[in-house]
Amino acid sequence: MHYVRVSSLCLNLFLLFVIQSVNGQNKLDSVQLLQEVVVTEKFIPKDIIPVQTLTGKELEKLNAHSVADALRYFSGVQLKDYGGVGGLKTINVRSMGSEHVGVFYDGIEIGNAQNGIVDLGRFSLENMEMLSLYNGQKSAIFQAAKDYASASALYMQAKEPSFKKDKKHNINLVYKTGSFDLVNPSILWEQQLSPAISSSLNVDYTNSSGKYKFRYKVVNKEDDRGGFDTTEVRKNGDIEYLRLEQSLFGKIKGGDWKTKLYYYHSERGVPGAIVRETPGRYSNEDRLWDRNFFFQTSLKKRPSRRYSTQLLAKYAYDYMHYLSDPEKDEQVVIKVDNKYHLQEAYISSANLFNILPFWNVNLSVDYQWNKLDANLEDFSYPDRHSLWIAAATSLYFDHIKIQGSLLSSIFDETFTENIIDPFTGLRTGKEKVTKNWDKYTPSLIVSYKPFIAQDFHLRSFYKKIFRLPTFNEVYYAIIGSGKSALRPEYTTQYDIGATYSKNFNGSLLKNVEGQVDVYYNEVIDKIVAVPTVSLQRWSMMNLGLVKIKGIDVTSALTITPYHDCTVTGRFSYTYQEALDYSDPEEPLTYKNQIPYIPKHSGSAILSGEYLQWELNYSFIYSGERYSSSANIPINKVLAWYTNDIALSRQFNWRDNRYKVTMEVNNLFNQRYEVVSRYPMPGTNFKFIFRANF
Repeated sequence: MHYVRVSSLCLNLFLLFVIQSVNGQNKLDSVQLLQEVVVTEKFIPKDIIPVQTLTGKELEKLNAHSVADALRYFSGVQLKDYGGVGGLKTINVRSMGSEHVGVFYDGIEIGNAQNGIVDLGRFSLENMEMLSLYNGQKSAIFQAAKDYASASALYMQAKEPSFKKDKKHNINLVYKTGSFDLVNPSILWEQQLSPAISSSLNVDYTNSSGKYKFRYKVVNKEDDRGGFDTTEVRKNGDIEYLRLEQSLFGKIKGGDWKTKLYYYHSERGVPGAIVRETPGRYSNEDRLWDRNFFFQTSLKKRPSRRYSTQLLAKYAYDYMHYLSDPEKDEQVVIKVDNKYHLQEAYISSANLFNILPFWNVNLSVDYQWNKLDANLEDFSYPDRHSLWIAAATSLYFDHIKIQGSLLSSIFDETFTENIIDPFTGLRTGKEKVTKNWDKYTPSLIVSYKPFIAQDFHLRSFYKKIFRLPTFNEVYYAIIGSGKSALRPEYTTQYDIGATYSKNFNGSLLKNVEGQVDVYYNEVIDKIVAVPTVSLQRWSMMNLGLVKIKGIDVTSALTITPYHDCTVTGRFSYTYQEALDYSDPEEPLTYKNQIPYIPKHSGSAILSGEYLQWELNYSFIYSGERYSSSANIPINKVLAWYTNDIALSRQFNWRDNRYKVTMEVNNLFNQRYEVVSRYPMPGTNFKFIFRANF
C-alpha cells in the first residue's frame, strides 16, 4: 500500500510538470500584478487576508537582534523567549500554537529539528528586506500548495541587490557589542556579476556569555526556615554561532530565478528553570549543538499572457546534539547524549491560468520527504512522504474580491515499533508500521470595498486546517524511542475585519492607516507543549477542544511637525480568550485560559528623524497569564512590559555612509518572565556601528 501511494505521488508530480510546457494565449492582467507588488510593500496592506508588515528601514529602527525580536511588535503574536541572546525564541499566532505558523524564507518553508518548530533567533535582520505575517494565508493564489497548509504564515524576504549608477558592488559592515559580553560582527557583500545576475553573501558571527543578573524571591510561611530575596547571575546561557548565506539572483525573459545556500552552526548552553529553593544553586550545565544546512532554488516565468509557472526545490539537513551529564550537573540523574539527524527533500510546482481578465485559477502540487535518525536504542526511525495538492481560484471586480481554495493533504508514514508481550511486558521483537492520512481542507476569502473613492475595505475569511504531529513532537525523547499517542489537530478559523488608509496634503499629518479584525478559532485535539526539567524534551499532550476568540487592532500614522523632521508611530493591541473546553468533568481546567496566552497585549513604536539624527522608542506589554490550564494562583505568570530606546547618527565620509547607534533595552529595569521560571534580562545596552561602501 505504501509503495502504491508513493507511486501515485510521483505520477501527480509528473503530470503537473507536463503542464509547464503548455503555452496559453494571454498573460496576467498588469493591474493584478501591480496589486501584488503594492500588497507586499505596504506598511498595512489593503489586503483580503489580515497581514502585518515591517520593511527594511522599519526593521533597522527596531531594538531587535533577530527576526524573533522584531515579531514582538505584531498584534496577535505571543513570543516564547527563554532569555538572553542564546535563548530559544518561538512565536505563537492567535493561540494556535507555534507549529501552526508556517515560516517561509524567500518563498520556501523552513523546517527545523529542534522541537518541531523554527528557532527564529537564528535569523538576522541585517540582510532582511521585509517581514510579513499573514493570518490564514497569502492573498495571492499563485503560490505553492504547502502555503495553504498553515493557519498563519511568516514570510521572510532577504534583500535583493540593487546598484546605483555604474557601481558593481555594495559592502555593508556591522559590528554590535554590549551587555552579556556580546560580540557580533557581520558583513553583507552584494556583487553584480552580469546585467542579469547578481550575488549576495552574508556572514554573521555571534559570541555571548549570556550572563545577566536576575532577582529571585521566595516567600515561606509554612515552617521556620523563612524565605529570601536575592540577586543571582543567570548561568549557562552562552552561545557561539556562525551563520552563512549565499544567494544568486537572476533575470530571464518573462521571469526570474534565485538560489540560496544557508549554513548555521552553533553551540550553546541550555539554562534550566529556576526551581531551587536554596539561593545560589541554579547550576544547569546542559549543552546543545545545532548544524542546519539547506539549499533551495526557485524559478518564476510567464511563458505566455495567460499562463505563469513557478518551480521550487529544496534539500535540508538538520543535526542536533543534546548533552546532559550528571558528572557536570548534580540535578541530572541519568546521562543524556542524544544526536538527531533530520533530512528533507522538497519540490513544488504552481501553475496560474488567467481564464478571463477578472478570473484566475491556480493548480499547485508539492511533494516532501522527511527522514529522522538518532543514536538512541530502539529508536523508531520515522520516514514520511507528504503530498499537497491545491486548487484555487480568484475573482476580481470593482467592489468585491473572492478567493477560494481546496487543499488535499496526503501522508504516508513508516516507523519501527517494538513488539511487547502483554503478559511479561518484555520486548519480543520489532515490526514495521505504516500509517496514512488523506484529508481535504477548504478556505474562502472575501473582500468588499463599499466606496470606490475611499481606501476602505471590509474582509472576511473561513479556513480549515489538518496538522499531523511533527517528528519532534512524537519521537524526540530523553531515553528510548519516546513514541507517543498524539492525535492530529483539526482547526477551523473565522475572521472578519476592516482596513482604512488615507493620505493628507497638509503640512502636519501625512498618512493614517489602520486595521481591525475579530476572529474565532476552534481546535480539536490541540497539541500543547509543557516544559519539563529538560528544555530539549517537552511534555506533549492533546487538549480535546480549545475555543479561541480575539480582536487584533493595528494603526500607524506619519506626521511632519516642521521642516526636515518626520515622526512615525505604529500601535497594536490584542485581546484573546483561548479556553480549554476539553473535559466538563474537570473543574480545575474546564473553560480556563490555556497556558501562556495573555488576554491583553500590545505594543507601540515611535520614531523621529531630524536631519542625520534618529530617535526610536518602543514599548511592549503582555498581560498576566497562566503556565497551566489550571488557572490557580500558583500557576499565574505576572504581566510584564519593557521600554526600549535607541539614538542614531548618520554621517558621510569619502563618499561612504556610516551610522552609529546606542540602544538601551528594558530601560526601567523591569523584572519579568516570558516563560515561568525563566527570568529575562534587566536593563542592558548595545552599541552598533554600520559602514556602507
